[in-house]
Amino acid sequence: MDTSRPTHGKQVVSRNPDVLGGALVFSGTRVPVQTLIDYLKAGEALDRFLEGFPTVTREQAEAYLDMTLQDADAHAEAGEATVVTA
Repeated sequence: MDTSRPTHGKQVVSRNPDVLGGALVFSGTRVPVQTLIDYLKAGEALDRFLEGFPTVTREQAEAYLDMTLQDADAHAEAGEATVVTA
């Protein structure tokens, strides 16, 4: 089973139980999106991530970040509370 998120007609991320145990990955790669999140949380620049994972395109990474922001906005507009702990 493949679950994908298309953006502007292109598949950005996918999940397949046969690829990295079903982790959410950038489409066409074996790079988990969690790796991008970990880089950004550590204060690394997007360029540094892309240098380390050349199979992920800038378009994919930026589209994933945009989708994440849109999802957060949609939850906020729906009145769903979000609790963030550090």
